[in-house]
Amino acid sequence: MPVINKTEKRFSPAQTLVVGFLLIIAVGTLLLCLPFAASTGNATPLFDCLYTATSATCVIGLTAVDTLSHWSVFGQIVIALLIQIGGLGFVTIITFFNIAAGKKLGYRTMANAADGLTESNFEGGRNIFISIMKYSLIFELCGALLLSVRFVPKYGAYGIWVSIFTSISAFCNAGFDLTSTDGAGSLIGFNDEPLVLFTVALLAIVGGLGFVVWENFINIRKVKKLSLHTRVVLVMTAILLAGGTLFFLLSEWSNPATIGDMGFGQKLMNAFFCSTTARSVGFNSVPVSEMTDFSLLGTILLMFIGPAPASTGGGIKVTTIMVMVMTVVSYIQGKNDVEIFHHKIDKQIVYRTLVVTVLCMTAVSLCFTGLYCTMPDLSDAPDALSCLFDAVAVFSTAGLTTGAAGFAGYAGKCLLLVTMFAGRVGPVSLIMSLTMNTTKRKNVVVPDGQIFIG
Repeated sequence: MPVINKTEKRFSPAQTLVVGFLLIIAVGTLLLCLPFAASTGNATPLFDCLYTATSATCVIGLTAVDTLSHWSVFGQIVIALLIQIGGLGFVTIITFFNIAAGKKLGYRTMANAADGLTESNFEGGRNIFISIMKYSLIFELCGALLLSVRFVPKYGAYGIWVSIFTSISAFCNAGFDLTSTDGAGSLIGFNDEPLVLFTVALLAIVGGLGFVVWENFINIRKVKKLSLHTRVVLVMTAILLAGGTLFFLLSEWSNPATIGDMGFGQKLMNAFFCSTTARSVGFNSVPVSEMTDFSLLGTILLMFIGPAPASTGGGIKVTTIMVMVMTVVSYIQGKNDVEIFHHKIDKQIVYRTLVVTVLCMTAVSLCFTGLYCTMPDLSDAPDALSCLFDAVAVFSTAGLTTGAAGFAGYAGKCLLLVTMFAGRVGPVSLIMSLTMNTTKRKNVVVPDGQIFIG
């Protein structure tokens, strides 16, 4: 009797990540389509639900309809859950519930989960996933308690939910808000309130540091030192926060539409908030569309960089920028290897830095071109800079907008949907998930070649 060997096809970590996010978006879309998800009791159009679910899961913050006025409390809860799942990562959530149910985690499950946290492998075991969930909830609870001091007096009992929703949105770098009851939009109505701005900013910073950094701090008594990754993240985060604050303070100093009419303390506070939220958060305390072109260009750069790997934000990540800079510095110094803080960086990491940067720039370029070319022929249509700003904001999951995304037609919004997904999953993971049955070429020998550069 012949024996038939069945080859079991498994999803790769990249494929698991992509399929997981697609399933969450699909479920979220269906839930938002329910009539009682809208405040009017009428079903919301499918495309608006898909746009909102994708934006929430990919922690973008752009909306097709107003989050406060259009959605009921049920709809807002669905959006908050999508933000939470999208911020922490689909695989992280699934792994946590497997652990809670007492299921044994095999090597492949752990590899999938690790790939969902960061685009490289790290040793953390099951404890890291429990820690992620535990500390995420602690941070969000503390943020909600602080925000409730201001929001409960302003909104009454509903302020409790506003505080919880805003805390989740800030920690997960999403940018969705329920505070625009006065029509100011986002947190513009609170740009003179330190409690609100600093709470949101600190939540965003902590969420943007990444789970690998958390793990290092959690186990600091055991390991006795900060890892190279943690030091790079902390140094780059500090540089970008300080540099961004100074940049916005100078570029918007005399702009009456933003911080020009504020006192120095309020100017400094809002400049710090802009510097913090530009790197993937999506909240704004001043009108983005009223910023100077120079400020918009600076914001584009900060959005493109983003926070740390394995965090709740997007962008090419602060570690990528550090490796790029130190590659140039090491080459100028005549070193054979890239060195950071007296550590040699593996060439595979340098190659991956180049691949991530090129793919991200390509994705942004395609989104910008498509968005600009599909803009309606109107006298008040956004210009090229506005389209570039929104393209970067969508890909980096920052969610800030100058209004170009709102002007986009059906084709433009479809392009934004694809860019949202690619930005959250990551271009490398997305391409790897689409590459089937690739042949490994580790043992293939090819002749040396020489080309001239520069």
